[in-house]
Amino acid sequence: MRPVTRNAVLLILAVLVVLLALGALPTFLASGDPYYVTAEPIETASTSGDPGAVNASAAVNGSALSERRFPYTTEALRNGTSGPYRKGPWGLKETFAHSPFDERNALATRNGSAVTDDGVLVSYNGTLYSVAVGQRV
Repeated sequence: MRPVTRNAVLLILAVLVVLLALGALPTFLASGDPYYVTAEPIETASTSGDPGAVNASAAVNGSALSERRFPYTTEALRNGTSGPYRKGPWGLKETFAHSPFDERNALATRNGSAVTDDGVLVSYNGTLYSVAVGQRV
């Protein structure tokens, strides 16, 4: 093999290794207190006489959410809270990895009227939930 060809192959392999490392490395980076997605059941306007209660028709359909695209949200809808997510140092992890903040933004994009001050309204198995990202105190 000619030296030019060998160097080109080595360079391509090195680039592939670096790209693979960038894909795997962010999941191992963690700093600070963890964030959790929480799903709290809330009262709807039809079940309570409270005029301040929210309307369930504005909610995102949580039963139609993909578990692969929304792992934190679907886990929170089933269990009340998701597993922990720690931000990475220098913002590197958020650039290369999936986060609960991405899920919250995707839910808000699906239905802008479902966004509240506390989170996003999601209906799941006939129950209305307020899904929010936060830290435990």
